[in-house]
Amino acid sequence: MKNKWTLQTIFISILILLSGCEPVKVLDPKGPQAQTQAKDIMLSIWIMSFIVLVVFLILGYMLFKYRSSKQSSDYEPPKIKGSVLVELICVGIPVLIIIFLSIVSVQSNNKVESAPTGYANKKPLIIYATSSDWKWHFSYPEENIETVNYLYIPTNRPLEFKLYSDGPITSFWIPQLGGQKYAMSDMVNTLYLAADVPGEYMGRNANFSGKGFAENTFNVEAVPENKFNEWVKDVKKTASPLTKEKFTLLLKPGHLSELTFTGTHLEYLPPNEGGHKHHSSENEMDSEMDMHSKHSSH
Repeated sequence: MKNKWTLQTIFISILILLSGCEPVKVLDPKGPQAQTQAKDIMLSIWIMSFIVLVVFLILGYMLFKYRSSKQSSDYEPPKIKGSVLVELICVGIPVLIIIFLSIVSVQSNNKVESAPTGYANKKPLIIYATSSDWKWHFSYPEENIETVNYLYIPTNRPLEFKLYSDGPITSFWIPQLGGQKYAMSDMVNTLYLAADVPGEYMGRNANFSGKGFAENTFNVEAVPENKFNEWVKDVKKTASPLTKEKFTLLLKPGHLSELTFTGTHLEYLPPNEGGHKHHSSENEMDSEMDMHSKHSSH
């Protein structure tokens, strides 16, 4: 009786805890790219669940059918030769599953690596997403605005992110809008996303990049395009300009709150979009950091 009550208490506790859990972000898509990936994840889960169910049913059948029984001491089990049918099933079904999932994966990759479905005729909003230890810098070149640790984006418009890093390799990821893609220091990667639903979403660095990795996150706010345009006008009226000296200080390792500037660092520190060349030499950056360190100490 005591064990029964213990098991019931554990079961009820688990149910209470699970009832307070939020939905898994990747399975709560708010854009076309994320919807494609969520469908693939659920398809894989259903296939795996079916396989596990079939295996356990066969296991139960085999355990029952061939369970030990009272036999005479001189009993010898019959000799069974290999079955071509069984071998075809055991090998053929996994091969068919792999072929099916491969076709689905190729089709999905083509979708998420191109402009979002339904937005082919709309001009994308280009945003340069630059990571540093341990923060994110978002440059809007056409709007001439830059933000730190937060994104402000319009809904129902394609987004074209240009990803690169001013430090170690990081991974740009907004789970409810799409999959992750790496940001590196010697090349620029392009990621297409879109938000169909207004709201606040979580973004983060999904690649370990040092002791400040856990807090290397950013907030995303998706709003209708008219509100986005109002935000652009307001920033240009109220935000302070981003100078080269200010941006160099922002690159120092550490955490920052959300910041907003007019102008972008792309004017004086553009990324190397051709690949495999750093946009600024390490000696140049070191000398600039040393100058600011000496100035701070004085």
